[in-house]
Amino acid sequence: MSQEVSEEEWERVLWKRKPYPDNYVPRSFLSSLSRNPNFRPYTYGPLVLASCAISQHLAAIFIFLATFVRLKEHYLDPRVLVWISTLGFIVGYAVWELLLYGVDRKTRNESRSKTIKSSILVFLALMSLSPVLKTLTAATSSDSIWALSAFLFILNVLLADYTALALENYRREKLTSVLSINAAISSSVVLASRLPNDLSVFALVLFAVQSFAMFPILRRRLQSTDPLLQATLTAGACAFSIYATWALSRTVTYLFTFSYVFVLFLAPAILVWAQRFKNEIRGTWDPAVPRINETSLFS
Repeated sequence: MSQEVSEEEWERVLWKRKPYPDNYVPRSFLSSLSRNPNFRPYTYGPLVLASCAISQHLAAIFIFLATFVRLKEHYLDPRVLVWISTLGFIVGYAVWELLLYGVDRKTRNESRSKTIKSSILVFLALMSLSPVLKTLTAATSSDSIWALSAFLFILNVLLADYTALALENYRREKLTSVLSINAAISSSVVLASRLPNDLSVFALVLFAVQSFAMFPILRRRLQSTDPLLQATLTAGACAFSIYATWALSRTVTYLFTFSYVFVLFLAPAILVWAQRFKNEIRGTWDPAVPRINETSLFS
C-alpha cells in the first residue's frame, strides 16, 4: 500500500523533498516507452526515382572523363567540343525559360539578365586564363594529378545536393553544394592542365562549367516535374556515358554500368530490406526535439 501511495505522489522533479530516493523508478516507467515513433517506411519505387538524381550526377562525371580522354588522345577536336558546349547551353537555357514560364515577368527578366552577364564573363575569363591553366601543374607528376582528381570528384559526389528545387523557390545554395561545385571545377582544371594546347584546355573547362555548375541547377528544377521525364533523362544520360566510354575501355564501361545498377536498383533494395532492423526506443526522459520551419530561414 505504501508503494502505491508513493507512486501516486511521485513526480519527475528533484527540487521537491519526497519520501523516496532520487533514483526511484515507478511502475509506470515502462508504459511511456515508444518504439520507432517517427518511423516512416520507405517503398522501393520512390527510392528508385530519388536515386535518379545521383545517377544523373554520376553520368555527368563519367561523360566528362570520357571527353577528357578523347581530347588527350586526339580523338576529339576541341573546336567540336566548344560548339557542343555552346549548343548545350542554348538548349539548357531554353528548357530553363520553359520551366520559368509560370513565374512572374519581373523575376524572369532579372534571371535572364543575370544569366547573360554571367555567361559572357565566364566565357571571356576562360579564354584569357586558358594559357595559364595549361601550365598550372607542369611541375607535378601525372600520378599525383590522377589521385587528386579522383579525390576531388569523390568529394563532389558526396557533397552534391540531390534534393528537388521547386520552380517558385529561389533560396540560396547550401554550403555543401557550393563546395561540391568547387571540388568538381578544381578537378577539371587540374585535368585540363594535362591537355596539349590552349584550345583543348578552354574547351574542357567550358564543358566542366556547364556539367558541374549549370547542369546540377537545371537538374534540381527538373526533379520537381513529371517522374517520367526524370526516368527518361536518367536513362539517356547513363546510356550516353556508357556509349562514350565503350570505345575507350571495356573494363571501365563495366564498372560504370555496375555503379548505375547499384545506385538505381541495389541500394534502394538494401535500404528497404534494412528497415526491419530499425529499433529506436524513446521515452519521457528524451530531450524535446524542436521543429523548425526551414522555409522561413531562406525567405
